[in-house]
Amino acid sequence: MRIKHNSIIWYPLVIAVSIVAGIIIGNYVSTQKFITDKDRKINAVLNLVEGEYVDSVDVKDLIEMALPEIITNLDPHSYYIPAADVAASKDELDGSISGIGVTFISLQDTAIICTIVPNGPAEKAGLLPGDRIVTVNGEAVTGKDISDEDIRAKIRGQKNSVVKLGIKRPTEKKSRIFEIERNDIPLNTVDVAYMLDDQTGYIKVSKFGRNTYGEFHTALFKLKSEGAKRYMIDLRGNPGGYMEMAILMVNEFLPQGELIVYTKGRKLREDIQVWSDNQGAFHEEQVAVLIDEYSASASEIMAGALQDNDRGLVIGRRSFGKGLVQKQIYLPDSSALRLTVARYYTPSHRCIQKDYAPGKDSDYNQELFDRYTHGEIYNADSIKVDKSKIYKTANGRTVYGGGGIVPDIFVPNDTAGISSYYVSVANKGLIQKFVYTYVDINRQYLSKVKNLKTLMSVIPGDDALLYDFVTYAKQNGIPARWYYIGQSRQLLLRQLRALIVRDVLGDEEFYRYYNQFDKTIKTALKAFESGKAEYPIKVEIEGNAHFK
Repeated sequence: MRIKHNSIIWYPLVIAVSIVAGIIIGNYVSTQKFITDKDRKINAVLNLVEGEYVDSVDVKDLIEMALPEIITNLDPHSYYIPAADVAASKDELDGSISGIGVTFISLQDTAIICTIVPNGPAEKAGLLPGDRIVTVNGEAVTGKDISDEDIRAKIRGQKNSVVKLGIKRPTEKKSRIFEIERNDIPLNTVDVAYMLDDQTGYIKVSKFGRNTYGEFHTALFKLKSEGAKRYMIDLRGNPGGYMEMAILMVNEFLPQGELIVYTKGRKLREDIQVWSDNQGAFHEEQVAVLIDEYSASASEIMAGALQDNDRGLVIGRRSFGKGLVQKQIYLPDSSALRLTVARYYTPSHRCIQKDYAPGKDSDYNQELFDRYTHGEIYNADSIKVDKSKIYKTANGRTVYGGGGIVPDIFVPNDTAGISSYYVSVANKGLIQKFVYTYVDINRQYLSKVKNLKTLMSVIPGDDALLYDFVTYAKQNGIPARWYYIGQSRQLLLRQLRALIVRDVLGDEEFYRYYNQFDKTIKTALKAFESGKAEYPIKVEIEGNAHFK
């Protein structure tokens, strides 16, 4: 790839410099040197509070309370990260955490281990799915007052440190102590890659982390070796992450000299252009990108670059609409700012950032809910686009700026089977809890099942499985209402079986099972078969004459 920029990147942080210079470095003393009138005012107020206020206060606590308010009044995506939270925010995107490698669910006020990372610390120590975590370092972690997040925080810790877990097994009367040395646990961002049919490779990308391109590259070649001639990239629900990863992924599909993305900031040094370099190995294959209203940031960069270059077909629903670029800047006390320093633009020169008013994040977040209320999620005719922001792709197709990426082919949200009963059990998490209870009770037998076909043959039949679930829900406060249960019958059975598959066989088999019923995937497969995804894309956005 060819990257153009104007100079070395510098971070203009007027607010941070004012606070750091006046507060952290000088310890708020009256003899401090001031640089600007703004610094004098901030320090004067803090000095007065510290020296004259009727009660003794901790100025550092005031600063910690004030900083988020200052930064959130800039835009919806700039924010302050306290020092205590910096490591966790970094780990989430850098692709690893330091822990023991387990997932768990709380049932009857006890954390039950569901899955164990292969070759991870927990597996090496001898933990098993179904084990109950009753203590962490001698402290009880059962009961209603302990949250899942509390337990996670206690289990995680510094690499190479030891955590002692008290474990109660269903097959044993007494609990036992396991000493487990924490280590780095990989957090995969490519959830799954498998063949949908004999030609179509499917890749689910959940976020854009530090390792995403490597995972994605491996997935592409794995599928190619299995016969893939076309690729479906699922970015639904992907909130974004590192822009660089999206750029590298797009580069795999573009020939030499195509614009991928560019950014423009207040300073020329933030103006960067990125072009494809012909180093990708997938220039000819058909590509479809799946998006929805929760696809944001780097997801939109990838979808927009493939759409604007007429290289890939975008299918689903209008994306979130985040066109602002943040950089993380560390402050002297190890806290950080994620500050918006530029806007990014797709190759057709559109910025897809939706409207916002500084300091009104609630209105900004309400916009997604508004899409449901005015019908956009269910009907393409209700999609709101700005007719003053019309752009053209490389092949002359119409696309829109502002408010996200509008798909080439719209697929409405699937509401089949949604009833008041379904909403009640889903809101209480009873579908997942029933499945974990079922698998836990039958774990010794189910652990011997090695493939989807066998598992489907041993799971109870439709009537028996549904009756068992309704009974469980009734025991947990949701009365049986058979008229509404009938409306949701197929949806409930599908989700119950899918979650059993995930718990017993893992993510890949879960996706293999559940994607059979996915309307967006079915639509993409039809588009492949009809040739709509052949390069260059010629599909005009469907129904755009009716967009408002």
